[in-house]
Amino acid sequence: MPSGRLADEGKHAESEAAFGKIAAGGTAGYRSLALLREAAEVAARDPKAAIATYQKLAADRSVGQSLQDLAALRAAALLIDAGSSAEAKSALEPLTGDGRAFRHSARELLALNAWRAGNMTEARRWSTIIMTDAQTPPAMRTRVEMLIALITPETTG
Repeated sequence: MPSGRLADEGKHAESEAAFGKIAAGGTAGYRSLALLREAAEVAARDPKAAIATYQKLAADRSVGQSLQDLAALRAAALLIDAGSSAEAKSALEPLTGDGRAFRHSARELLALNAWRAGNMTEARRWSTIIMTDAQTPPAMRTRVEMLIALITPETTG
């Protein structure tokens, strides 16, 4: 049974093992994609281990900048969930440059991270960057508008 189907059926341990086999023996491209999927399966049971897997992939220059950025983005999202605001911010900020493939997602996660950490000044700053960028995807713009509505004038940080 294909590893993706195992994941869809909620068989995370089996899917993780299948992606692990692909990562161990596949070509470079398949190996990188399999590591990403394996980390996603690991996240369902052990977010700390998934963070480590994503961070390892983010540091691997052989996979290419886009996959490195995607891995860093996914690690940062898990770090936000784990309450590691400073570490998430450090992982996300390099991804926000104009030429980066996942810059919009990184900016949105930075706004969310700041809001969750209670830093409304930083949340406003990233929200403004997102809203003033003409290339921000419409759905993201809508989510950020909702976040801005949560940032009340009474809350400052």
